[in-house]
Amino acid sequence: QVITGGHYDVDCYVEDPNGRTIYKETKKQYDSFPHRTEVKGVYTFCFSNEFSTFSHKTVYFDFQVGNEPPILPDMSNRVTALTQMESACVTIHEALNTVIDSQTHYRLREAQDRSRAEDLNGRVSYWSVGETLILFVVSIGQVMLLKSFFTEKRPGSGGTGT
Repeated sequence: QVITGGHYDVDCYVEDPNGRTIYKETKKQYDSFPHRTEVKGVYTFCFSNEFSTFSHKTVYFDFQVGNEPPILPDMSNRVTALTQMESACVTIHEALNTVIDSQTHYRLREAQDRSRAEDLNGRVSYWSVGETLILFVVSIGQVMLLKSFFTEKRPGSGGTGT
């Protein structure tokens, strides 16, 4: 997910160890990509901001590797039903995973909103400084204009005398 920068979009691709592209998207703000690996080795991924050279971007990504281990030992080999305590543990575990996902989502939203607020704060500060400068220039101009109304204009020293 793109957190900050530009129009919140980025290009991304993933390659397997043989160099075959297994995922490629352009100008995406966020996406999810599930993949079961078939080849062992180093997988390569790249986030590209090539189309937007003037705006820097911050990207969040998360890897979930492998299956989650069972919460209870020998849970997959059980023949009998779970006890009330075991089923409560499984339910709580699933609820906690949902809470973790929600917290991650809210942290990302908070980072986006903080970036927007800081950008807006900078713009408001510059606008306020500009308004202050314009106010001083207009005030000095008005003082000079009013002063010119009340100053007596004396005729020049050259010319005819009486």
